[in-house]
Amino acid sequence: MKVLIIGSGGREHALGWKIAQSNKLSKLFFAPGNAGTEAIGKNLPIDPMDFEEIKTFAIEVELDMIIVGPEQPLVAGIFDFFKNDPYLKNVKVIAPSKISAQLEGSKQFAKQFMARHNIPTAAYQSFNKVSFNGACKFIDELKPPYVIKVDGLAAGKGVLILNDAENAKEEIKSILFEEKFGAAGKRIIIEEFLDGIELSVFVLTDGKDYILLPEAKDYKRIGEGDTGLNTGGMGSISPVPFASNKFMTKVEEKIIKPTVKGIYKEGMKYFGFIFFGLMNVNGEPLVIEYNVRLGDPEAQSVIPRIKNDLLKALILTSEGKTSEANIRYDSRCVATVVMASNGYPESYSVDKQITGLDSDISENTMIFHAGTKLNKKEQIVSSGGRVLAVSSYGKHLIDAIALSYKAAKKIKFDGVVYRKDIGKDLLSKY
Repeated sequence: MKVLIIGSGGREHALGWKIAQSNKLSKLFFAPGNAGTEAIGKNLPIDPMDFEEIKTFAIEVELDMIIVGPEQPLVAGIFDFFKNDPYLKNVKVIAPSKISAQLEGSKQFAKQFMARHNIPTAAYQSFNKVSFNGACKFIDELKPPYVIKVDGLAAGKGVLILNDAENAKEEIKSILFEEKFGAAGKRIIIEEFLDGIELSVFVLTDGKDYILLPEAKDYKRIGEGDTGLNTGGMGSISPVPFASNKFMTKVEEKIIKPTVKGIYKEGMKYFGFIFFGLMNVNGEPLVIEYNVRLGDPEAQSVIPRIKNDLLKALILTSEGKTSEANIRYDSRCVATVVMASNGYPESYSVDKQITGLDSDISENTMIFHAGTKLNKKEQIVSSGGRVLAVSSYGKHLIDAIALSYKAAKKIKFDGVVYRKDIGKDLLSKY
């Protein structure tokens, strides 16, 4: 099969790394990809949002499958674009439809969907400019901390958790009137704070049936001890020790099954991944958010734990035969440490040469590229805030963590930063 993966991050490199192992693959392409994906496929200078250029390429090479990594083209309707085009309709598309993608594209849409299908989540209210005074009044009625979310896409940074009521009101004003998050913040959600432990659960679905993938826990804050600004994610681990059989049974019965059943009942077309951002509150799972794709950096911990042919499972899913797919897990732990540019998630420098990637790194360690590119000298340099994800297997979590940090220490670029505590809060729970 000729497969195109849309995106340029660590998630897309991890997907490509796994798919490249399939004997069903003939050619692998990335749009636009990064320095790491160039080593396992062919990078294309195509913007993920340029659907017409993607179409031209798909027709030219007689593409068999497109896998969409990031959320923006999903919410913009790339699935519908392909399926409504007579020249593209036979290409297998691993993505939800435009309306299904609103489960991530609009927090209010997702909350209303959960309410219709009795899926447990935090209580909330939504507000816009017109109802600003109502938002302030609602803040006064709540107990801190206050959770404020922008309705639209904000690259994983549109969630604020604040302890001071007046500060919360100022932030709401900044979002609604000063457009702090741009168009994504035209509407906000204010919801009750859930006190518990987060985890991410993933399924592959054809909109009727699903298969459960390994779960993960990610670390969003830039600073150790979960301090500082929210980021796209600074690391992840899989499996999650508190995701017991008892807890995961609750997740499936109360959240996953009603979600997939709701998608089917409402006639929403969906052929791809669902990410369930969950909170474990005293042993009960509640939905924090849906994502309509694999997470990043969770994918870099989850995908290495899939033992069998992922491409085969994706083919079956695209044909509405997910129930025939078989996913087997590697029993080992995987720990992922994200190496970022100094200043991230705010302003940072790029074009910093990266060294140590070809050093003596364990065969149980994988280096997934995110913000990298090749310069004119064919050197690998930084090109983003999150630059690399170092993932390692270990029989026990402590072994996986140690291997990832051992590799991270060998990789150098000017201004590199990474958290030193990924997974360490969970060691006592294994």
